[in-house]
Amino acid sequence: MAAHLEEQQELDNFKYFWKTTGKWLFALLILAALGYLGYTVYQNRAASQNQEAAAVLANIVEKAQNKAPQSEINAELTKLQQSYPHSISAAQATLMAAATEFDAQRYDVAEGHLKWVLSNQKDSLIQALAAQRLGVVLLQQKKYDAALAALDTPVEADFAPLLMETKGDVYAAQGKSQEALKNYGQALEKMPQDSVGRELVQMKLDSLK
Repeated sequence: MAAHLEEQQELDNFKYFWKTTGKWLFALLILAALGYLGYTVYQNRAASQNQEAAAVLANIVEKAQNKAPQSEINAELTKLQQSYPHSISAAQATLMAAATEFDAQRYDVAEGHLKWVLSNQKDSLIQALAAQRLGVVLLQQKKYDAALAALDTPVEADFAPLLMETKGDVYAAQGKSQEALKNYGQALEKMPQDSVGRELVQMKLDSLK
């Protein structure tokens, strides 16, 4: 009898808990489960999209190596940019395209590609590379103020010397030796001692003294 009363008391306690708290707790558990499911689906979808983007990039590289018509390569690049704008593969392909256009002295086209990368890719290394290359492209067009503005793109400290060195190049091209010396000096200060680029920056700095 006592055992029966104890069981009844436990059942009554559970009913009271469910009425006052249990439904809310259950709802929270459902929300947590749905959140986890959504995150898992998102992760799987992102991985799938990265694989698809990488496949398009591989196709672009193959076409370029086989000397395919530029119109075909451009069509693949547009497909990659439109379908996977924030993927690393799209950024890599666009940087490659910018380099090709730069070598062909089509600086305005290269400029457009690099601005696209800066607008669509937030990876710190790619941002730094795109900003530096954009600065070089604008320097070739003697758009000095625009070049300096591009080189003011915020980047992580590890990549800052790259932009400082190119700033020095812009100032040197303008005949502003003091500003060039300052930026070359700052680039050297921030470069690791074993950096392969230190010797070149030092040469640029020494040539202005």
